[in-house]
Amino acid sequence: MLELRAVTAGYDRHPPVVRDVSLTVGPGEAVGLLGPSGCGKSTLARVAALLHRPDSGAVVLDGEPVRRWRHRAPRALRTAFGVVFQQPRLSADPRLRLTDLIAEPLRATGRREAVPERVAELTAAVGLTPDLLTRRPHEVSDGQLQRACLARALVLRPRLLICDEMTAMLDASTAAALVATVETYRRATGASLLAVGHDHTLLHRWCDRTVHWSGAAL
Repeated sequence: MLELRAVTAGYDRHPPVVRDVSLTVGPGEAVGLLGPSGCGKSTLARVAALLHRPDSGAVVLDGEPVRRWRHRAPRALRTAFGVVFQQPRLSADPRLRLTDLIAEPLRATGRREAVPERVAELTAAVGLTPDLLTRRPHEVSDGQLQRACLARALVLRPRLLICDEMTAMLDASTAAALVATVETYRRATGASLLAVGHDHTLLHRWCDRTVHWSGAAL
Protein backbone atom coordinates (compact mmCIF):
# COMPACT_ATOMS: atom_id res chain seq x y z
CA MET A 1 0.00 0.00 0.00
CA LEU A 2 1.18 3.50 -0.87
CA GLU A 3 0.17 6.34 1.43
CA LEU A 4 0.83 10.06 1.14
CA ARG A 5 0.18 11.71 4.49
CA ALA A 6 -0.27 15.49 4.67
CA VAL A 7 2.36 16.08 1.98
CA THR A 8 3.53 19.61 1.24
CA ALA A 9 6.08 20.01 -1.56
CA GLY A 10 7.64 22.72 -3.69
CA TYR A 11 10.86 23.78 -5.37
CA ASP A 12 13.73 25.75 -3.84
CA ARG A 13 12.47 28.96 -2.24
CA HIS A 14 9.25 29.22 -4.20
CA PRO A 15 5.87 28.75 -2.48
CA PRO A 16 4.77 25.10 -2.25
CA VAL A 17 2.80 23.79 -5.22
CA VAL A 18 1.34 20.94 -3.13
CA ARG A 19 -0.08 21.68 0.32
CA ASP A 20 -1.22 19.18 2.95
CA VAL A 21 -2.27 16.41 0.52
CA SER A 22 -3.15 12.90 1.65
CA LEU A 23 -3.80 10.04 -0.76
CA THR A 24 -3.86 6.25 -0.54
CA VAL A 25 -3.37 3.61 -3.25
CA GLY A 26 -4.25 0.15 -2.01
CA PRO A 27 -2.72 -3.16 -3.13
CA GLY A 28 -3.80 -3.88 -6.70
CA GLU A 29 -5.90 -0.72 -6.81
CA ALA A 30 -6.04 1.76 -9.70
CA VAL A 31 -6.49 5.34 -8.50
CA GLY A 32 -6.96 8.29 -10.82
CA LEU A 33 -5.82 11.76 -9.77
CA LEU A 34 -7.87 14.21 -11.81
CA GLY A 35 -7.20 17.94 -11.93
CA PRO A 36 -6.46 20.91 -14.18
CA SER A 37 -3.03 21.79 -15.52
CA GLY A 38 -0.83 23.61 -13.03
CA CYS A 39 -2.47 22.34 -9.85
CA GLY A 40 0.57 20.32 -8.72
CA LYS A 41 -0.40 16.83 -9.91
CA SER A 42 2.99 16.10 -11.45
CA THR A 43 4.84 17.25 -8.34
CA LEU A 44 2.68 14.97 -6.22
CA ALA A 45 3.36 12.09 -8.63
CA ARG A 46 7.11 12.68 -8.30
CA VAL A 47 6.82 12.67 -4.52
CA ALA A 48 4.85 9.40 -4.69
CA ALA A 49 7.55 7.85 -6.90
CA LEU A 50 10.33 8.91 -4.48
CA LEU A 51 11.74 11.29 -7.09
CA HIS A 52 11.07 14.49 -5.13
CA ARG A 53 11.46 14.93 -1.40
CA PRO A 54 8.49 16.70 0.21
CA ASP A 55 8.95 19.70 2.44
CA SER A 56 6.75 18.07 5.08
CA GLY A 57 4.44 15.11 5.52
CA ALA A 58 5.26 11.47 4.88
CA VAL A 59 5.29 8.86 2.15
CA VAL A 60 4.56 5.42 3.59
CA LEU A 61 5.04 2.19 1.64
CA ASP A 62 3.59 -1.00 3.13
CA GLY A 63 3.42 0.65 6.55
CA GLU A 64 7.03 1.85 6.57
CA PRO A 65 7.80 5.59 6.24
CA VAL A 66 10.19 6.47 3.41
CA ARG A 67 13.31 8.21 4.74
CA ARG A 68 15.51 8.53 1.65
CA TRP A 69 14.79 9.77 -1.85
CA ARG A 70 15.95 9.34 -5.43
CA HIS A 71 19.25 7.44 -5.70
CA ARG A 72 19.67 7.42 -1.91
CA ALA A 73 16.54 5.34 -1.41
CA PRO A 74 17.21 1.61 -0.92
CA ARG A 75 17.17 -0.32 -4.18
CA ALA A 76 14.17 -2.39 -3.07
CA LEU A 77 12.16 0.82 -2.78
CA ARG A 78 13.41 2.41 -6.00
CA THR A 79 12.65 -0.66 -8.06
CA ALA A 80 9.17 -1.03 -6.59
CA PHE A 81 8.04 1.88 -8.78
CA GLY A 82 7.64 2.17 -12.52
CA VAL A 83 7.05 5.71 -13.79
CA VAL A 84 5.87 7.01 -17.15
CA PHE A 85 5.98 10.77 -17.69
CA GLN A 86 3.94 13.02 -19.95
CA GLN A 87 6.74 14.12 -22.27
CA PRO A 88 8.83 11.17 -23.45
CA ARG A 89 11.44 13.38 -25.09
CA LEU A 90 12.28 14.98 -21.75
CA SER A 91 12.51 11.64 -19.96
CA ALA A 92 14.58 9.74 -22.55
CA ASP A 93 18.32 10.08 -23.04
CA PRO A 94 18.64 11.24 -26.69
CA ARG A 95 21.91 9.34 -27.07
CA LEU A 96 20.41 5.91 -26.40
CA ARG A 97 18.91 3.54 -28.91
CA LEU A 98 15.46 2.38 -27.92
CA THR A 99 16.77 -1.06 -26.97
CA ASP A 100 19.24 0.55 -24.55
CA LEU A 101 16.59 2.92 -23.24
CA ILE A 102 14.38 -0.03 -22.31
CA ALA A 103 17.27 -2.02 -20.85
CA GLU A 104 18.75 0.87 -18.86
CA PRO A 105 17.15 -0.07 -15.48
CA LEU A 106 18.27 -3.69 -15.85
CA ARG A 107 21.86 -2.65 -16.45
CA ALA A 108 21.74 -0.12 -13.62
CA THR A 109 20.69 -2.84 -11.18
CA GLY A 110 23.24 -5.40 -12.37
CA ARG A 111 20.85 -7.61 -14.32
CA ARG A 112 22.56 -7.52 -17.71
CA GLU A 113 21.95 -11.21 -18.33
CA ALA A 114 18.19 -10.57 -18.44
CA VAL A 115 18.41 -7.83 -21.09
CA PRO A 116 17.85 -9.76 -24.37
CA GLU A 117 14.84 -11.78 -23.21
CA ARG A 118 13.18 -8.99 -21.25
CA VAL A 119 13.63 -6.38 -24.00
CA ALA A 120 12.20 -8.74 -26.60
CA GLU A 121 9.24 -9.56 -24.34
CA LEU A 122 8.41 -5.92 -23.65
CA THR A 123 8.95 -4.80 -27.23
CA ALA A 124 6.13 -7.11 -28.25
CA ALA A 125 3.99 -6.12 -25.26
CA VAL A 126 4.06 -2.38 -26.01
CA GLY A 127 3.70 -2.76 -29.77
CA LEU A 128 7.17 -1.79 -30.97
CA THR A 129 8.55 -3.52 -34.05
CA PRO A 130 12.13 -4.87 -33.82
CA ASP A 131 13.41 -2.47 -36.50
CA LEU A 132 12.67 0.49 -34.21
CA LEU A 133 14.98 -0.74 -31.45
CA THR A 134 18.13 0.44 -33.20
CA ARG A 135 16.79 3.98 -33.57
CA ARG A 136 17.35 6.90 -31.24
CA PRO A 137 14.58 9.14 -29.86
CA HIS A 138 14.85 11.76 -32.60
CA GLU A 139 14.31 9.02 -35.21
CA VAL A 140 10.92 7.86 -33.90
CA SER A 141 7.52 9.43 -33.27
CA ASP A 142 6.24 10.61 -29.90
CA GLY A 143 3.97 7.57 -29.73
CA GLN A 144 6.79 5.13 -30.50
CA LEU A 145 9.03 6.77 -27.94
CA GLN A 146 6.32 6.69 -25.27
CA ARG A 147 5.87 2.97 -25.96
CA ALA A 148 9.58 2.52 -25.26
CA CYS A 149 9.28 4.60 -22.08
CA LEU A 150 6.43 2.40 -20.89
CA ALA A 151 8.53 -0.69 -21.59
CA ARG A 152 11.35 0.87 -19.54
CA ALA A 153 8.91 1.48 -16.67
CA LEU A 154 7.85 -2.18 -16.72
CA VAL A 155 11.24 -3.77 -17.24
CA LEU A 156 11.96 -4.37 -13.52
CA ARG A 157 8.45 -5.74 -12.90
CA PRO A 158 7.39 -2.95 -10.51
CA ARG A 159 4.49 -3.41 -8.11
CA LEU A 160 3.41 0.22 -8.30
CA LEU A 161 2.95 2.10 -11.56
CA ILE A 162 2.72 5.87 -11.73
CA CYS A 163 1.51 7.25 -15.05
CA ASP A 164 1.76 11.03 -15.10
CA GLU A 165 -0.31 12.26 -18.07
CA MET A 166 1.07 9.27 -19.98
CA THR A 167 -1.36 9.64 -22.89
CA ALA A 168 -1.62 13.45 -23.06
CA MET A 169 0.55 13.87 -26.18
CA LEU A 170 -0.68 10.78 -28.04
CA ASP A 171 -3.34 10.02 -30.62
CA ALA A 172 -6.38 8.08 -29.46
CA SER A 173 -5.30 4.69 -30.83
CA THR A 174 -1.81 4.86 -29.26
CA ALA A 175 -3.27 6.06 -25.96
CA ALA A 176 -5.72 3.14 -25.91
CA ALA A 177 -2.92 0.67 -26.72
CA LEU A 178 -0.73 1.91 -23.86
CA VAL A 179 -3.58 1.84 -21.35
CA ALA A 180 -4.35 -1.72 -22.47
CA THR A 181 -0.70 -2.68 -21.97
CA VAL A 182 -0.72 -1.29 -18.44
CA GLU A 183 -3.91 -3.17 -17.63
CA THR A 184 -2.56 -6.43 -19.05
CA TYR A 185 0.50 -6.03 -16.84
CA ARG A 186 -1.62 -5.25 -13.77
CA ARG A 187 -3.85 -8.29 -14.30
CA ALA A 188 -0.79 -10.51 -14.58
CA THR A 189 1.07 -9.09 -11.58
CA GLY A 190 -1.45 -7.44 -9.24
CA ALA A 191 0.40 -4.13 -9.46
CA SER A 192 -1.16 -0.93 -8.17
CA LEU A 193 -1.62 2.18 -10.33
CA LEU A 194 -1.69 5.91 -9.75
CA ALA A 195 -2.83 7.53 -13.00
CA VAL A 196 -2.53 11.31 -13.11
CA GLY A 197 -4.37 13.37 -15.70
CA HIS A 198 -7.04 15.86 -16.66
CA ASP A 199 -9.06 13.60 -18.98
CA HIS A 200 -12.19 12.88 -16.93
CA THR A 201 -13.51 10.18 -19.28
CA LEU A 202 -10.22 8.28 -19.50
CA LEU A 203 -9.57 8.19 -15.76
CA HIS A 204 -13.11 7.15 -14.88
CA ARG A 205 -12.97 4.28 -17.37
CA TRP A 206 -9.46 3.25 -16.43
CA CYS A 207 -9.43 3.46 -12.64
CA ASP A 208 -11.26 1.85 -9.74
CA ARG A 209 -11.81 5.29 -8.23
CA THR A 210 -10.92 8.85 -9.15
CA VAL A 211 -9.86 11.64 -6.81
CA HIS A 212 -10.76 15.15 -7.99
CA TRP A 213 -8.16 17.75 -7.07
CA SER A 214 -8.01 21.46 -7.87
CA GLY A 215 -4.81 22.15 -5.94
CA ALA A 216 -6.37 22.49 -2.49
CA ALA A 217 -5.75 19.90 0.21
CA LEU A 218 -7.34 16.54 -0.50
